[in-house]
Amino acid sequence: MTHAAPEGSILHQPKAVWAVAFASVIAFMGIGLVDPILPAISEQLDATPTQAELLFTSYLLVTGIAMLFTSWVSGRIGARATLLSGLALVILFAALAGASGTVDQIIGLRAGWGLGNALFISTALATIVGAASGGAANAIILYEAALGLGIAIGPLLGGALGSVSWRAPFFGTAALMAIGFLALAVLLKGDGAPRVRVPLSAPFKALAHPGLRLLAIAAVLYNIGFFTLLAYSPFPLGFGEIGLGLTFFGWGVGLAITSVLVAPRLTARFPRTLVLSTTLALLALDLAVGALVVASAAALVVIVVVGGLLLGVLNTVFTESVMEVTDLPRSVASSSYSSVRFLGGAAAPPLAAWLAALAGDWLAYAVAAVAVLGASVVILSGRSTLARVDGHAPEPLEVEAEAISVGDAV
Repeated sequence: MTHAAPEGSILHQPKAVWAVAFASVIAFMGIGLVDPILPAISEQLDATPTQAELLFTSYLLVTGIAMLFTSWVSGRIGARATLLSGLALVILFAALAGASGTVDQIIGLRAGWGLGNALFISTALATIVGAASGGAANAIILYEAALGLGIAIGPLLGGALGSVSWRAPFFGTAALMAIGFLALAVLLKGDGAPRVRVPLSAPFKALAHPGLRLLAIAAVLYNIGFFTLLAYSPFPLGFGEIGLGLTFFGWGVGLAITSVLVAPRLTARFPRTLVLSTTLALLALDLAVGALVVASAAALVVIVVVGGLLLGVLNTVFTESVMEVTDLPRSVASSSYSSVRFLGGAAAPPLAAWLAALAGDWLAYAVAAVAVLGASVVILSGRSTLARVDGHAPEPLEVEAEAISVGDAV
């Protein structure tokens, strides 16, 4: 005898939510898909590791900047049109990257890819949160599950396709995004949530909120650790495409499991600020050990996978905290926070490559450890500012259907 999922279950969601979640899995696959081919691109296109790392930097830099404007765009053309536009841009630029002939061309095309990614990612989170049943917590867990699943599958598929050619993962991404585009076009009939018209200045002014600004600063430091593990580790590991794909598949699986199963249990028992500060300290320790054992590929694999487990908790709890720390429309809060944190991620890959060239691979992990420890200190020192995310203030009002006045409409 079968039973339907209860109303409050995370599985009981409208079709619009499942359509966006499915497309999100494919979108997040694009982040890790190129990871296993970075050494191959560096070797076959005669590029230095720093140049290869710029594939992440151009992508994340444009993603971060563009996210400041995505809530304004979606407020005017609607979430559905914004999501589809983002996917269309990713399809275009991923296909062009696969057909390119130099690393500089790929770096430039990854920037266009980042623009499409920005339109999709921040709008997807706001759409899922606005349309999901069972409350914001269930919606965020569903979104983080999509993120974790996509990040886990991406490197595995990238490794398999990369063993054929470094071009194949780019073409693979374009094909998968096309599937996501069609699924979204068919299943998402409307915007999924009421349209919110916000001023162009809203995401900038949102960062004046002390709690949101503090979380964004911590996330910049935290993302230095995140993208050192993800984007730089392929070089000291020294594996082929399949080996790197399997390594980062384990990293992504760990991230997915803890983001969905562990993070909610921790925040149900402990304040979010305590979970964040403690997990950041553990990630800093993981990176510090990585600096000591970086010469051992086997030990570094363990460091990467353990890092994934910790990152899953951090991703979910940071996202929950951003959604709860202000009464601003969630699309505005998401755009502001995501923009700043992606800028931190953009700096990490070339910084890690430069530090490694300066004094050895160990220095990249040591600096990342210091940065993540700094994020833990920021959270601890700002616990009074973040009292709201720990449940010491009333639950935030549901404001998705109307824009909070944060400036004159443009």
